[in-house]
Amino acid sequence: MTERHLHASHPAIIARLKRADGHLRSVIAMIEAGKPCLAVAQQLLAVEKAIANAKRELIHDHMDHCLDAEGSKTDRDELRTIARYL
Repeated sequence: MTERHLHASHPAIIARLKRADGHLRSVIAMIEAGKPCLAVAQQLLAVEKAIANAKRELIHDHMDHCLDAEGSKTDRDELRTIARYL
């Protein structure tokens, strides 16, 4: 079993992702209702940006709080790995 890994920023990130989830559900409904593609594409861009912002906040928070200030090799390797997701 893995240990819970929580940060102070996680509740805000969860809230952002839940809003993005609701927004995505409304985009799906737009497609099902036959709304114009331009409107759907615009809303999909908003969902995409919301998710990207949540991801960026999570990664930056991890880099600020989880990597050792001394910069061990393990931390540098982890930084390289997580930076791929930016």
